[in-house]
Amino acid sequence: MLVEVHAPRETPRAATTQRRKSTATPSIAEFLSTWSFDPVAAAAIAVGAVLYGWGLVTLRRRGESWPAWRAWCFYLLGLGSFVWIQFGFLGTWSHDLRWAFTTRIALLVFLVPMMVALGTPIALMRRAFSPRGQAVLAAVLRSWPLRLMGNAIFAPLVPLVGFLFFLTPAAGALRLDPGWSVAITLFVPFIGLLMTLPIVEDTHSRSSTFIIYEFLLALVELLLDAIPGILLRLNGSVLDGVAAATHTVAGAALPHWFPAPLHDQHLSGDFLWFLAEAADVPVLIALFTRWSRVDRRDAKKIDDLSDEEYEAAVRAHLEQR
Repeated sequence: MLVEVHAPRETPRAATTQRRKSTATPSIAEFLSTWSFDPVAAAAIAVGAVLYGWGLVTLRRRGESWPAWRAWCFYLLGLGSFVWIQFGFLGTWSHDLRWAFTTRIALLVFLVPMMVALGTPIALMRRAFSPRGQAVLAAVLRSWPLRLMGNAIFAPLVPLVGFLFFLTPAAGALRLDPGWSVAITLFVPFIGLLMTLPIVEDTHSRSSTFIIYEFLLALVELLLDAIPGILLRLNGSVLDGVAAATHTVAGAALPHWFPAPLHDQHLSGDFLWFLAEAADVPVLIALFTRWSRVDRRDAKKIDDLSDEEYEAAVRAHLEQR
């Protein structure tokens, strides 16, 4: 006698869950073709483009030159990366997807400021401003908030503390609230600029010893920055308090690749872990470049001393010890 065995029938909900786990990310074509307009980001881009363009026009009227590649870096890489993040897939799905939300914030605080810094906007302002404007700019750069934010010892702690919020229910409120979305669009890249520009453009005079300390602490931060991403990846419960899938369009069906909430959190941990580690590499390179520049400057000062001045400096150093 033949016995026919039937596999357990899969419920529609179970099938949907299984399908979401197997295809938890969109295709490359869908990722690249998803776009939406963000008026807040468009206004910020317009302000940045006009200010930088004003500096270029001012120098040209004076008959001074500015490296064309710097301008291309600012517009294509700096503002272009901001356009890609805010208008593309990450900005479009930031409300609905944890991994799009966390990746967007990580890129706004790391990638966009680094690309903008390639255009050296502070150096451009120094040359384009009038003497009075240059004095105001110098005073602002010497102020303690900017000196603190542009310190390679303090700056890496800011994103680390910010990413720890992803481990709390506050992350869900930040992701779903439209007002916070506007604040993130404006203030996260601004904070990133405050941390990145002083380091890349070397706006503060540092001793070689201080830079070595910065370099060593940046290596420690390389390990600490991985903590939020690892905790998101390994945790077995949804941490942001949003246990159900969300969607901006009421009544619209979720895409077939949309992940389950917990898997979405694990993906956000993966991406955050990678981006936080990768973002420390340019900082280490910038610190090494600054140290090399300061070391050459100090060596030149010593070479320019006469024998009498050199002996006097050595005696003064020994007396201080």
